Amino acid sequence: MKNPSLQKNYSFFLTEELPKPDAYYVQAANAANGAANLGCPTVLIYPQKGWEAMNPIHLLQPFQPEKPPESVIKYYNLQDKLQVARLPMPWPIDYFKNKFTNSKTIATKYYFPFYIRSTTKIVHAWNWNFIKAAIQNGVPAIYEHHHHEDKQFEPAIVNHPLFQVAVTVADTVRESMIKHGMPPEKLIKIHNGFNRLFMQRQPEQAAAWREKLLQNQRSHLVVYAGALQQFKGIDILIDVAQQMPHVQFACAGGKQTEVAHYQKLAQAKQTDNICFLGHVLHDELAPLLQAADILAHPHCSGQAATFTSPLKLFDYLASGNPIVATEIPSLIDFKDTVAIAAWCEPDNPVKFAAALQQVLATHPKKIDGYPETIEFVKQFSWENRAAKILSYVDESYRPQLVA
Repeated sequence: MKNPSLQKNYSFFLTEELPKPDAYYVQAANAANGAANLGCPTVLIYPQKGWEAMNPIHLLQPFQPEKPPESVIKYYNLQDKLQVARLPMPWPIDYFKNKFTNSKTIATKYYFPFYIRSTTKIVHAWNWNFIKAAIQNGVPAIYEHHHHEDKQFEPAIVNHPLFQVAVTVADTVRESMIKHGMPPEKLIKIHNGFNRLFMQRQPEQAAAWREKLLQNQRSHLVVYAGALQQFKGIDILIDVAQQMPHVQFACAGGKQTEVAHYQKLAQAKQTDNICFLGHVLHDELAPLLQAADILAHPHCSGQAATFTSPLKLFDYLASGNPIVATEIPSLIDFKDTVAIAAWCEPDNPVKFAAALQQVLATHPKKIDGYPETIEFVKQFSWENRAAKILSYVDESYRPQLVA
């Protein structure tokens, strides 16, 4: 019999250790943080490996919600209401490739039914195995899915009354999910959100970034933040920088191997006005975005452009600075809004450079940002996103808000 005194959590499941810089983990951590800030008792659950996973006390009591580690708090700028639970995955889990030593199997077949289910009100996961585990153990579930996948959804799961809602961020992915068996009445599209840190003005830190980056008498700064990959338009941005030698370009994000690759490419093209900063923590990234004259979103055309989640777009908007973006399907909802200062076709460095020049002429630098942009983005807070998702959940399955 269930103990009614036990707190029922809104449980978010991830399949890898944190922190990690990939957009998926940033999105998931912020989604859980937003739900916690709403007042839902929220636990972000992920595996723990290495020597710490061998702690015998932790193995005997594997589900221990606690304050997130400082490294995770700082990495994602989490507030103090969110808890995390690190499920111990000691050797040989994930060292041998079979289902019996797979951490996802351990989490769904062992930890969830025996240690987590009794204190879970509803599950929120990006991994299908966690959704199935929730439904099969009598727990309602919310599924997030942000990419195309050529796999049919299981009718027994998606049509189950405990399967509450599936969430995606792009119309093209929504259409694909419906074709693969997701009931349209259980599928919603909701954009990502911005972290509240990016709304706080940090003029001194922003000025420090400008002083650091603006070299050789350059007075304008264009910033890109996100993954350093070809389809994100980084090659295009180097070509743009080559055409605008009197403007400084800075790219935040990417793995060290990617940073090294693009540094060499810029050097090969004799383009000295673009720098690659590598991963920048949120508390440093927010003032960097505020330091910019323009924020660049140079995404290329192609398959990725149909489903890419414009995660950084909302942090861009919260900075209040003008944005130049390429016209890709996942941004079409913002075409007739104040969100983007200038649009241009993708894959064309000449037109992107022209758009940047246009915005430099029409949008002078404002220390406090453009108020209409800041006002526009307020609707996209992670807290508003969490509330909207929960509005599609049966009232009896919603986590109870706490003060």
